[in-house]
Amino acid sequence: MSDLAEQLRPVTAEEWPQFARAMSETFGDDPTGPFVESPSPVAELDRSLGLFEDGRVAATAGIYSLQMTVPGGAAVPTAGITWITVVPTHRRRGVLTAIMRRQLDGLHEEEREPVAALWAAESSIYGRFGYAPASRRGGWTGQTSRLALRRDVDTGSGRIRVVDAHEFRAAAAGIHDTVRRSVPGNMARDDRWWDRLLRDEPDQRHGYTARRHALHVEADGTVTGFALYRLKSSWSETSEPEGTLRVGEVRSTTPTAYAALWQFLLSHDLVRTVDAPMASDDDPLRHLLADPRALHARPVDALWLRLVDVGRALSARRYPSPIDLVLEVRDDFCEWNTGRWHMWGHPAGAFCDRTDRDPDLSLGIEDLSAAYLGGVSLASLQAAGRVREISPGAVVNASTAFSWPVTPWCPDEF
Repeated sequence: MSDLAEQLRPVTAEEWPQFARAMSETFGDDPTGPFVESPSPVAELDRSLGLFEDGRVAATAGIYSLQMTVPGGAAVPTAGITWITVVPTHRRRGVLTAIMRRQLDGLHEEEREPVAALWAAESSIYGRFGYAPASRRGGWTGQTSRLALRRDVDTGSGRIRVVDAHEFRAAAAGIHDTVRRSVPGNMARDDRWWDRLLRDEPDQRHGYTARRHALHVEADGTVTGFALYRLKSSWSETSEPEGTLRVGEVRSTTPTAYAALWQFLLSHDLVRTVDAPMASDDDPLRHLLADPRALHARPVDALWLRLVDVGRALSARRYPSPIDLVLEVRDDFCEWNTGRWHMWGHPAGAFCDRTDRDPDLSLGIEDLSAAYLGGVSLASLQAAGRVREISPGAVVNASTAFSWPVTPWCPDEF
């Protein structure tokens, strides 16, 4: 493994086509699109890793420099782990471990992002490196015949406008920047990431229409919400319409705008099924429906987190109730995190530093990472035998303090 690890290095722009093709082929895709021959605008080649052997790319990896909202509204620098592949000929040779080692050691030594995040193509891979699922996506579907809003829902006096991508982006960017600050797990989007989100390649539509863009506009002209969606036409053997509307994202700054956007989405002719694969696990839409059972959720893990620097990460977020505890943390892969950490926090501030005091709780880095955004209960982890209470009442105290009123959610895959 050591020889292979020493061969890992950043890929150059000239090597990108070979790098991109190896990545696509390992994921089982045919390499297509505009970024096969040259990197996308969000690519950071200086943070990439490639393993080149015998003139071929045997492994790929990369990091995006992201800003993630954490409980309390702060945007914490986050290493977005991406492009992780190892070709079949190099499996079981320690290549993935070498990649994880290089990435996490580098983040620690350079004192860069205190948190790393990824989307796991396979959920059994990343736990041994300290990553844990910290958010879920609701992934719901329903039939339009049952997806009606309650009669008492207020949709306001605004109107919906379907606009082109340019007009949409100008209005939606400001709305997103406002609402993402209150949702743990949301990522900031600069111009590069808006370019990526709104790119609409025909070969990536999978039978759906081009993306459609809707804005909610108040009577005074203020834009207070947006929606992204696509349609797919389908007909039964008896010529009955069986179309599908796929929702990409719905965001708003007011409850009435949110309700009005959903009323619009659920009212399309020729559509029988609506689905929202990237919706929040706690989507407010369920509370707007006359028949809550009409929405069939398929929740699965979404964003996986790993605390790279326990002290800096726990100091960055806020806690809805006071906490003053000592955590004994185990981290077999990043030993600099192992030890006792005194954390103190409340809604307005927090700090976490090393201590020699006796511990109140003992837990692994996976468990701490899972609970970081407030969506996984430390009490639930204790019930699973993964958190050990040393001081009576510490689990209740910590579970309450680590919770957050808003369910963590990340609509941006990377």
